[in-house]
Amino acid sequence: MGPGIICVGVPPAGMVLFSIPATVSVLGFKAGGIAAGSVAATMMSVAAKANNGGVAAGSTVAVLQSIGAAGLPGGAQVGLSSALGTLGGIVGAKWF
Repeated sequence: MGPGIICVGVPPAGMVLFSIPATVSVLGFKAGGIAAGSVAATMMSVAAKANNGGVAAGSTVAVLQSIGAAGLPGGAQVGLSSALGTLGGIVGAKWF
């Protein structure tokens, strides 16, 4: 099997690093805040009701909004790149 097959099975790290912030944005977590009527707005509403009107720091909603506003932190980019590179190496070693 050729290298092209591996690329289909294991997404390149760059694709994953781009797709996470893009997906978060599609859900409604934008640079300017949460988009009205979006999945993000629903999530925020549920989180606020569960926490007496506030969204807890470190919660899923807070983390996703941080990614929507500023992108993935550098440490997350390095960690994902390393993990995906290792996974690609393992898959490649088994196929060749």
